[in-house]
Amino acid sequence: MQRTKILETQETTGTTAGTATSISSATVVRLYNIQSGIVTVGVSTQVGAATTEYFAMPSGSVEFLEKASTEVIWTSSAIRANKVGFTN
Repeated sequence: MQRTKILETQETTGTTAGTATSISSATVVRLYNIQSGIVTVGVSTQVGAATTEYFAMPSGSVEFLEKASTEVIWTSSAIRANKVGFTN
């Protein structure tokens, strides 16, 4: 059975491309949408990048995002994020 290992303390995501963060250079991020509505998550190659890939997270949902350690994320409203890993 796969388990989640918390590697860093939870933080709040930035809400603009200019405040995007790599979440402690994470390659796997656990995202938890604490907002009452859908939140858009952006993944970019650098802070403030014009090219961003997006996906939507429903209220109360949890997603595990795999990314390069140098990629940064930001969200349309602040949500919770942890650097995590997986164990067996």
